[in-house]
Amino acid sequence: MFGSSKSSRDGQLVVDALIGSQVVIRGDVEFSGGLYVEGRIHGKVIAQEGASNANITLADNGVVEGEIRAQVVVISGRMDGDVHASERVELTPSARVNGNVHYQVVEMAAGAQLNGRLIHASAPMAALPPPKGAADEAGTGKGDTAARRKLAEAMA
Repeated sequence: MFGSSKSSRDGQLVVDALIGSQVVIRGDVEFSGGLYVEGRIHGKVIAQEGASNANITLADNGVVEGEIRAQVVVISGRMDGDVHASERVELTPSARVNGNVHYQVVEMAAGAQLNGRLIHASAPMAALPPPKGAADEAGTGKGDTAARRKLAEAMA
């Protein structure tokens, strides 16, 4: 009835709330536990603060136009917006995601489509500062060597 997706609880899909295929929600949804979406949501779908078992399953015909934030996110339908999963994201073969996917662990089946970036949750995008004196050394040709040395030190 609810597909073959599984949650982390005993390997069974746990559904605390169901948004049926004829339902259209315009606005944000806040949830805890298991949320199964067969309908359409135009807004953010966000797990409650401190909810330790929040998982959302977007069924084959389900659509979310907004943002999803939960521990476990399973997508089989269409998602237009960013996905933030603190634990795991699963993209099934029928998944269509237009947005960035922020994940800790990702499972992406052959056939899933992602138009966006996969961003690991613990990968900060901090840029290295420019090497000291790089502007002075640029004219002498020494700047390239100094910059490489600074980069090697930063990576070590």
